Amino acid sequence: MSAVPPAGQHLCALADIADPGARGFSFRDGDALFGGFVVRQGGAAFGYIDRCPHAGWPLSMSPDQYLTLKGDRILCAGHGALFTLDEGLCIGGPCGGRRLSPWPVAVVGGAVVTL
Repeated sequence: MSAVPPAGQHLCALADIADPGARGFSFRDGDALFGGFVVRQGGAAFGYIDRCPHAGWPLSMSPDQYLTLKGDRILCAGHGALFTLDEGLCIGGPCGGRRLSPWPVAVVGGAVVTL
């Protein structure tokens, strides 16, 4: 049993995510739970599994609050690690050099969908 949404799942309109901004998504299938988030930068969307590569906990403590105040980095609220928007590469904090796990998404006809 897997809670990961299937390919082609409509998540939201790209316009529903601030630029730059992020939005979290969760899916349940029985006891299995999947948490992911999508980061918007211009017309591009990048998806990541909502799990810190260092500690394993979710990155955000508040709904949809994944970015720094400037909106230029993804922030782990638990320990302050910073990640690039487009690659999920840790550039500061205890997980330096590691990456967020990607969640394949794309923008199709103005909508963010899973791949």
